[in-house]
Amino acid sequence: MAVFSAYSQDEILDALKQATPHADVYTDADSLAKHKNDPNGIGDADGDLLAYVEVGDTEDVKGVLSVARRFHIPVIPQTTATSTVSGSDAEAGAIMLSTIRMNKILDISREDSVAVVQPGVINQTLNDEANKVGMFYAPDPGSRPISAIGGNASTNAGGMSTVKYGATRDSVLGLKVVLADGRELKLGGRTFKQAFGYDLTHLFVGSEGTLGIITEITVKLFPIPLGHAVMGLAFFDNMTKLSEAVTEVRASGVYPAMLEALDANTVAALDKYEGTRYADNSGAMLILRLDVGGDEALKVTEKVLNDHGAQHIHVTSDDAEMKAIEKLRQDMLPAVFAGHNHVMEDMAVPMSKLAPMMDYVSEVADQLHVQIFTAGHAGDGNVHPSIVWPKEQTEVPDNVIKALQLMFRKALALGGTISGEHAVGMLKNQWVNEELGDDVDMVQHQIKSLLDPMGILNPKRKIN
Repeated sequence: MAVFSAYSQDEILDALKQATPHADVYTDADSLAKHKNDPNGIGDADGDLLAYVEVGDTEDVKGVLSVARRFHIPVIPQTTATSTVSGSDAEAGAIMLSTIRMNKILDISREDSVAVVQPGVINQTLNDEANKVGMFYAPDPGSRPISAIGGNASTNAGGMSTVKYGATRDSVLGLKVVLADGRELKLGGRTFKQAFGYDLTHLFVGSEGTLGIITEITVKLFPIPLGHAVMGLAFFDNMTKLSEAVTEVRASGVYPAMLEALDANTVAALDKYEGTRYADNSGAMLILRLDVGGDEALKVTEKVLNDHGAQHIHVTSDDAEMKAIEKLRQDMLPAVFAGHNHVMEDMAVPMSKLAPMMDYVSEVADQLHVQIFTAGHAGDGNVHPSIVWPKEQTEVPDNVIKALQLMFRKALALGGTISGEHAVGMLKNQWVNEELGDDVDMVQHQIKSLLDPMGILNPKRKIN
């Protein structure tokens, strides 16, 4: 079938460059190939990009969208490309809009307890700068040293401190967002209470770039707690006992800042990676952190752990030792993934269902003969089973796919979700109807149609 194009590719690219005077526009084959797939995703790009554009300001964002509307071109928003669910893999002929150069901290206010940042600011950088005035930024995804606040907001990223401080959504007070039609919305602000109008701010948090492009974020900061934090390790016979202990710690009034769980397989992988011998102790490791509460909080925590069969409890307030313990959790993924193909999952269940979920993951591993390394943010019910298979097996094995399906449906049956903090991307968008149901699925599509009627923003992500 003959196709009579109205515009040549060169004409479209010329229009793009004219519309984005402060941007870096890349069209060479090497640059397009480099940005084709998220490094941590599933490599689901369906073709080559038309252009990769690093915008310099909001006017460039508007320029990209004007060209996209005119020529009906998909736009794939991206910042640091740390998505694990192919949130910014390429679409054939699309423009990838990167906000990585919009990386200024515009304001840090100790008096208002807020920071105002552009989307390209790295999470760790913001926290380090806040520390200089006695404050901290709470959301701490595992990708904290490399992921940006814009991406964290777009995916509602969680982290280790979510148990106490919540996910990214709980720290976002305001946004500036450019819609697909070019309008710029200012949503929310610097106040901790906002009751006027619909809560559009948090509609965009977690929308994965499908409703608009975030160009500025106002976030909540917390004062660094008085006293000295403590961190500790405790070991259990299995993940089920650990989960039961965590549920009681949560209910004790201690308000821990971190409760991280690692199963026996994960601890053994860490031993191999770090040269440690933690796996000699028992079948599951708990990493905990208490920011406040002093000796009383520590005594209550230790009693709960002992009452639930904890062994080899070790607590420290030494800064170097605390950093070494936290590094264990941060090194979990490279330890588990070394030399393997892998998929890391992200279910979350009510706290009362955490132990049954852990039991079920073990049953699936035995039933389907798959190797599963289970860790997660036990304090908020977020479970990360990682399945690995040999590097030489390029296709995902059938038993791995079956294991994922079983674990997803079990999480849903327990009243949970199949995406606690990693977003949906292209990896899970076929499950939207199954998790949310027909009516909510339809409403989501109606919202998408209202804000992006041409369907140009991050197609195939979030909802399919």
